[in-house]
Order: sequence, then C-alpha cells, then structure tokens
Amino acid sequence: MNHVNLIGKITSEPKVVMLNNGRKIAQFSMSTQESYLDAEGNVKNRKQWHRISAWGNWVQVLEELGQKGISLAIEGKLVSRFYQTQAGGKKLITEVEVNDLVVL
Repeated sequence: MNHVNLIGKITSEPKVVMLNNGRKIAQFSMSTQESYLDAEGNVKNRKQWHRISAWGNWVQVLEELGQKGISLAIEGKLVSRFYQTQAGGKKLITEVEVNDLVVL
C-alpha cells in the first residue's frame, strides 16, 4: 500500500503549470515537524521538507487558498519520477501526490 498522511505548513507559494495536454499541476513544498526524546530525555524537534504535487480540482483550491505559511493536512501517495537536467543528466525526485487535502 502506498499511503501518506502529512500535517504541516506550506513553505513555498504553489506554482501552477499548464501542461501540453491541457491539464494543470500545482507544485509546492511543505514542512512537517516531529518531536522526540534524545538519549538524555530532552525533547527535540525535527523538521522535514516534502515536495507536493496536486492535480485536478486541487489545483483550483491551491490557486485560491494556498499560500506560504498556511497549515494543511494532506492525504496522498508517494510518486517517483526522473527528469532531464540542463546538463543532460537524469535526476530522480520523489514527491507526495495529493488525493485529498484540508486547509487547517
């Protein structure tokens, strides 16, 4: 099963791109924070950054409501893809593809 749940904040303004096939995609980054106890029993916080992509009706929602600093709950799946760099190499990225989201 490929299932991801994240609650965090948008850390970059959503970038909406119109593809050649007429579909739109919204891409942005999001941070999440987790707390844990270190070996001495002190509470530590750790941030993680995630690449997020959204299709369909979620693009319109993000165009209207998505802005840096907004808190979101996202449910989706991990998607990996290769793309060609300007230098001619291949680069692999993994991102969360949105199935559902809630603005908090």
